[in-house]
Amino acid sequence: METKRVAVITGGASGIGREASLVFASKGDRVIVADFNEAGGQETVERIREAGGEATFIQVDVSDQAAVESLVERTVEVYGRIDVMFNNAGIGGAGPVLGQNMDLYHKTIAINQHGVAYGIIAAGRKMKELGINGVIINTASVFGFLASPGTFAYHATKGAVIMMSKSAALELAPHGIRVVAVAPGAVDTPIIQGYKNNGMLDSMRAKVMGGELTKPEAVAKSVYLVSLPEAEAITGSVVMVDQGYASFK
Repeated sequence: METKRVAVITGGASGIGREASLVFASKGDRVIVADFNEAGGQETVERIREAGGEATFIQVDVSDQAAVESLVERTVEVYGRIDVMFNNAGIGGAGPVLGQNMDLYHKTIAINQHGVAYGIIAAGRKMKELGINGVIINTASVFGFLASPGTFAYHATKGAVIMMSKSAALELAPHGIRVVAVAPGAVDTPIIQGYKNNGMLDSMRAKVMGGELTKPEAVAKSVYLVSLPEAEAITGSVVMVDQGYASFK
């Protein structure tokens, strides 16, 4: 009998994380929905269970290393293994460089960058310990490559996620563990909608092939494909999930 995979998805209360949780569960994986937002996370779990899937909510603050380590340990306690770690939780981190709110800067670094690092380390250690050929997927962004005004901290974190993914992939490859970054473009999430009032949303929409923002579920489906064993040659890579956004100036 084939063992069901176990996927941990941070930021699972909304946006890409929620959609990824729904997709993984619909394919038969058992899902740990992890988020600081308990109400949203429990709603995701309820939607999975109503559709006949299996999921558990674990509250986590990804900026806290001990909390992320506990998340991985509790996952193994609940389901006995961990096959996929999707480090997806993140915030916008807007603000111009010379007018940077340093509290927001440090919060953005703590969640978007340190949170991913903690997830890579905790999941990587556990996969190695259990002898699981797992995959760690990290949410980067086209803004890890492209500069835009007013998002100084966000750019810094997404550039870091890209290089952390490459570095971790190199070191974890001998243990049969893949590490991949996915780089969404203009995705219709609460973070992107927050740019509606300053004109940036229209600018982003104009750069997407087809003229519409990418749906979170489209990104989620791509993440699922990258997670499959058939994608064994994809590691240390940045998979662009941007509808051509990065192809435009």
